[in-house]
Amino acid sequence: MEKYHFIGIKGAGMSALAQVLHDLGHEVRGSDINKEVFTEHQLRDKGIKILPFDEENITEGFTYIAGNAFDDDHIEIKRARDLGFPVVRYHIFLSNFMSRYTSIAVTGTHGKTSTTGLLSHVMNGDVDTTFLIGDGTGFGLEASNYFAFESCEYKRHFLSYHPDYAIITNIDFDHPDYFKDITDVVTAFTEMAAQVNKAVIAYGGDEYSRQMNLDLPVWFYGLGSTDDVQAVNIDTTGEGTHFDVIVMGEYLDRFTIPMFGDHHVLNSLAVITICYLEQLDMDNIKNAFVTFGGVKRRFSETFVNDMVLVDDYAHHPREIKATLETARKKYDGREIVSVFQPHTFSRTEKFLEDFAAALAESDKAYIVDIFGSAREESGDLSSDDLVSLIPGSELLYEAELSRLNSHAGAVIIFMGAGDIQKYEKRFTELLS
Repeated sequence: MEKYHFIGIKGAGMSALAQVLHDLGHEVRGSDINKEVFTEHQLRDKGIKILPFDEENITEGFTYIAGNAFDDDHIEIKRARDLGFPVVRYHIFLSNFMSRYTSIAVTGTHGKTSTTGLLSHVMNGDVDTTFLIGDGTGFGLEASNYFAFESCEYKRHFLSYHPDYAIITNIDFDHPDYFKDITDVVTAFTEMAAQVNKAVIAYGGDEYSRQMNLDLPVWFYGLGSTDDVQAVNIDTTGEGTHFDVIVMGEYLDRFTIPMFGDHHVLNSLAVITICYLEQLDMDNIKNAFVTFGGVKRRFSETFVNDMVLVDDYAHHPREIKATLETARKKYDGREIVSVFQPHTFSRTEKFLEDFAAALAESDKAYIVDIFGSAREESGDLSSDDLVSLIPGSELLYEAELSRLNSHAGAVIIFMGAGDIQKYEKRFTELLS
């Protein structure tokens, strides 16, 4: 048994890794800021101690895993290094950890968390699979030979990994505070894909994924006739979505997923491709799809009175479109209301017109104040600039949430990557 202390344990990836190591029988504790974060309850439920940052936390006998959000001059990192104790950055530790497994990295600009959650659930329907998801969820199984994990492109962190497989859900321009342009993003993904050991599984409808020139097998999945793994005969019922899967021109099986929207079909195809390549039992895989319950902050529903309140992490125009597509298909005929919190000034400015076009597909859109970042200046941009581009949209302040009561029977979707959850929580309290 090893002893680990996580510096910044409440971070989504750090929390998940801490849970994995705890489940594998190691002694795990960590430290972080004294502020409630959505990952906390999972750590506390497993009895993992969370301490406030303090250099007195640094004692002999622990390996210190440092979150990427903290610089080398952080009080605990500096103290550990001054005392000569081992300090390992999160992505370096994870790279070494996965070498003992058949590893599957799930990456892409959008859909990473949903696909990793689906992959880990479905694979565990047939084989023990340790997993790490970007919503702060992690689980370690001592007997597992597989490791599924979410791999983030931000600051090229995914270049630390050399997985056996990589799923690329899509390649799009995001993180304008780091990437220069789409060419910079494509270069990063191509470099990552070149480090894969066995095969890349990529969405065939993505023009940038198709442009990658790689010296290893690439399996394209999608809805097109040129894809290696295709979904055809797609039907939607009250139970979810049903579709046939064709692999290299041959019928594989018919699958049912308890989800709605083409993006969920595509995520499922990526998972099916991994299971096919690893020759897992397809009957067990089919049954596991049916019991998938989703991941945190991805179309998470609460039913209050006659309303459906949805919490969703969507913070990019393409993600907003996918979330609204799910709402339309699942709740056909209901009014769809968006309450959107723009995330960072740089992203809002870069995608202002794209945000407007995506949100205009709502029946009604409300925009709250931009959630800024400590690493950027606000400039002259405000949520008013977005409201001016969306017909019929309005600004909404936390003190005015009762205005949403006018949408009786509606599906109200609270979207964003900042603290939009406080708006949903407050409105739920008002309804209760």
